[in-house]
Amino acid sequence: MTAPRIESDLDKLEQNTRSLVDRLMPTGIRVTGVTKAVLGSPEIGAAMLRGGASGLGDSRVPNLTRLAGPGRSASRTLIRSPMLSQARRVVAVADVSLNTEAVVLAALDGAALRAGRTHGIVLMIELGDLREGIAPDDAADAARVVLDHPSLRLVGLGANLACQNGVVPDDRNMGVLSGLVDDIEALHGISLGTVSGGNSANLGWALSTGAVGRIDELRLGEAILLGVDPLHRTPIAGLHTDAFTLIAEVIEVATKPAQPWGDRAQAAYGEAPVRTGIGTVRQAILALGRQDVELDGLCPPDGITILGMSSDHLVVELGDHLVAVGDELAFGVAYGALVQAMTSPFVAKVEHLGRHTQRPDRVHLAEVSGG
Repeated sequence: MTAPRIESDLDKLEQNTRSLVDRLMPTGIRVTGVTKAVLGSPEIGAAMLRGGASGLGDSRVPNLTRLAGPGRSASRTLIRSPMLSQARRVVAVADVSLNTEAVVLAALDGAALRAGRTHGIVLMIELGDLREGIAPDDAADAARVVLDHPSLRLVGLGANLACQNGVVPDDRNMGVLSGLVDDIEALHGISLGTVSGGNSANLGWALSTGAVGRIDELRLGEAILLGVDPLHRTPIAGLHTDAFTLIAEVIEVATKPAQPWGDRAQAAYGEAPVRTGIGTVRQAILALGRQDVELDGLCPPDGITILGMSSDHLVVELGDHLVAVGDELAFGVAYGALVQAMTSPFVAKVEHLGRHTQRPDRVHLAEVSGG
């Protein structure tokens, strides 16, 4: 089987989705499954829908194009403000998009009119994390702009926290969003069907607060994919944290000195890694590099230590593992590593139902307890 490759367990992803959908159901919050970290994989999107997600979201138009196949039934949402240059394509592949800019709204209206469609709009509100969002005081006027466009439909309001500056969702900022929904509905005489409170970072709040207010949707990616809470990267009880496995092939095994020798300067990616120990170590090189995956998000098998990584080589200390050239080592991945591995053209993508998995011979699987 081709290596390097990243294997996705669709059963575990479906189960993670179902668990989160069931936990949120008593609060009245539905789940939109986010596929941006997996390059808009139709198979992973389908697993989320089987698990009860009400729709799918992605930040890239090409990914949404992959998701928007013939006969689709679930809604597709562009979860990044559309590029002005892509208005026509956005209308073609997305039912809804998240927006902040009047000029983009005008372009979407024109594109929808020409296509004979109505495009749904969620206006994003700035609640303190200082990424995308309209100032709360400007929300009512922005809503009027949308309502004045005949080919646009104001679906609701949304927000995003914790991505740019780590601002935590809480009763206060979610209360601001709920209050704005009430105000806009009263002012314009409308009813808004979507109040999208945020991403996986909202889970802790949503499942512990007694006051979800008007929040009725969360956009969940990392929690479903990796089973972790993004605020602290800690495992969420009852979820699979090992739905993804990155597998690479060993191309060299040797016993080498524990310490380099000679005058030293910077390494390929800046400061050279610190090496400890004395004597010799048994190390291996794998055909995996920074062009394939983010080093900091790579979780090695127990007993194996990562020594360093360049563009094309991952160097590890083997410890007591018996490994030969041609063997494969399997690693867990955190969010950044998952995104990069799924994006790399050099990493094969293998999606399977867990109960039917056929693992390659001579693989050492990592025990991954979290992101």
